[in-house]
Amino acid sequence: MTPEIRNATVRDLSAIVEIYNCSIPGRQATADLAAVSVASREPWFFEHTPDRRPLWIATVDDTVAGWLSFQSFYGRSAYHATAELSIYVAPSYQRRGIARTLLARAIERSPSFGLRTLVGFIFGHNHASLALFGSFGFEYWGLLPNVAELDGIERDLVIVGRRVAE
Repeated sequence: MTPEIRNATVRDLSAIVEIYNCSIPGRQATADLAAVSVASREPWFFEHTPDRRPLWIATVDDTVAGWLSFQSFYGRSAYHATAELSIYVAPSYQRRGIARTLLARAIERSPSFGLRTLVGFIFGHNHASLALFGSFGFEYWGLLPNVAELDGIERDLVIVGRRVAE
């Protein structure tokens, strides 16, 4: 199964939010503790641009199976060549190569967006995501110990990063 990857359109936003909301109960991939609305994610959606900070969806048989976003890092102009990556995959498509395909494409295309550095912020207990990013050469760049509280348990946030070829 090879997913088709394309730029997200506003019509995809409800599927993007649905996939995101499915990740919340597992307490592995987001610090949100309750579901978010489509309306609340509209400003985030419109921050993305196909030529600089894209938001991609991966489809399988015309179904949105997952998505990847490039987010500007830290909001200061000196960080213009750095982006944070976020990847979410629908539960029924997990462990089928969707995230791997999205991440490979992100690394390959990053230079065309003016990027030289990619970072990820991953919970320390999210071993699958840490392994995925590690398999693509992302290195451990930092640790924010016990910065998130999920269901009464303090969790670490691991910062991973890698440089990309120009």
